[in-house]
Amino acid sequence: MSKNKNALLGAAFLMATSAVGPGFLTQTTVFTEKLATSFGFVILLSILIDLAVQFNIWQIITVSGKRAQDLANELLPGLGYLLAFLIVAGGLAFNIGNVAGAGLGIEAMTGVGVQTGAIVSAAIAIGIFLFKEAGKAMDSFAKILGFVMIALILYVAFTSHPPLGSAIQHTFLPEKFDAIATLTLVGGTVGGYISFAGAHRLLDSGVRGENALKEVNRGASTGIVITALIRYLLFLATLGIILAGASISPDNPAASVFENATGTFGRQLFGLMIWAAAITSVVGAAYTSISFLRSFHPLIELYKSYITIAFILISTVIFLLIGRPVKVLVFVGTLNGFVLPVALAILLVASRKQRLMGSYKHPVMLQIAGWAVVLILLSMGFNIF
Repeated sequence: MSKNKNALLGAAFLMATSAVGPGFLTQTTVFTEKLATSFGFVILLSILIDLAVQFNIWQIITVSGKRAQDLANELLPGLGYLLAFLIVAGGLAFNIGNVAGAGLGIEAMTGVGVQTGAIVSAAIAIGIFLFKEAGKAMDSFAKILGFVMIALILYVAFTSHPPLGSAIQHTFLPEKFDAIATLTLVGGTVGGYISFAGAHRLLDSGVRGENALKEVNRGASTGIVITALIRYLLFLATLGIILAGASISPDNPAASVFENATGTFGRQLFGLMIWAAAITSVVGAAYTSISFLRSFHPLIELYKSYITIAFILISTVIFLLIGRPVKVLVFVGTLNGFVLPVALAILLVASRKQRLMGSYKHPVMLQIAGWAVVLILLSMGFNIF
């Protein structure tokens, strides 16, 4: 039981810290500035969507004992390869931004150049996959830095003195709404590779089958709660700064929040926060993206750690060649919001197939919630265009 608890907590933090990257910080700050107290409603809506997504994906994958791409290929030959391509391409795009964010964090903390900081951070991430027990090292890394991020955001939220009353009121009764913000938020929280990070990690930890469902659900909800806590605290911190009349720099909105809230020390705090967010996302994106390729050939499974390291190296080299993709981060979050309904729909159809799931009957309410999310995200996506 203790082993399962560690695996579940590790999977929850892997999912949460994968979601909390540089794009996450940027998106939350940008949309808080745009929607003010009403952004709380977008966060609430995204949490409800996230819960429906996580419960469905984690349950279907762990009960079947198969990774998402294998379920998709068994459902319809070739479908798993398409899903893997979408996930890996999105993961690589996100990881370029993650490496950039890690470099920015080290620069803010120490004054060392962004490119040097990115190289150092990539080396740390690669070091994790050189461990014999890379999975356990990754779990511990995600948990430690996850708690660091929560502590930092809690401190900044406390010092910015946000209007809690109106923030909570408009979280349930918003004055305005933004579909793009919601789609981007969901895409940045459970879109693309992120929604599969924890479920695939559970399979690797040996957590599978119907008997584990209660624990799996607890792990899924824990991951979403951690992510939601960090996002809501960041929203409150940003709200307090904005309503106090401070200016938010369009070049680095999240840094402005930290600096305005905590003075000259804020830059170092921001550096530590964005570095922790970025480095854990580098690890999560690399691990999960490669997990979508492992079952395609025995050599990929055999050399998975080295291929994961190559993924991190490619992300770093692309960043060093093209520079920091600032404007791409929010767009990629939106793009991952489109990948999510496609991936979720595939798994929902697979959950109905006895040849894939055996005697397991996926709960009707979860199916309804899952298909509702698919329709909501697709309709919001089409409305944008």
